[in-house]
Amino acid sequence: MKIRLTAGAKVLTATLLDNATARDFAALLPLTLALTDYASTEKVSDLPKRLSTKGAPSGSTPSAGDIAYYAPWGNLAIFYKDFSHSSGLIKLGRLDGDVEALRAAGPIEVKVELAK
Repeated sequence: MKIRLTAGAKVLTATLLDNATARDFAALLPLTLALTDYASTEKVSDLPKRLSTKGAPSGSTPSAGDIAYYAPWGNLAIFYKDFSHSSGLIKLGRLDGDVEALRAAGPIEVKVELAK
């Protein structure tokens, strides 16, 4: 399943995985989120509800471009740098292109919607 992330004039696309958590996330779309920087590694945002973790692994090791759900906090994370293994991190999908737009300082307002 493809999604589109629009931040001002920049449009990114991503491909979601076929898992319960990603399907639950897709069911929330469209969403407008304020992504804030976390640990100079990822942009994060709270979600309106917790996502299913049914069948999810206990954690994962994210790479730049990964879109994930951090179950302990119930937030979305989009990585612009590689990071170490994190318990409770569930991959939702991956950006199809460059992550440069996410490196911008400060919060970024992003509209996330299913791609047509």
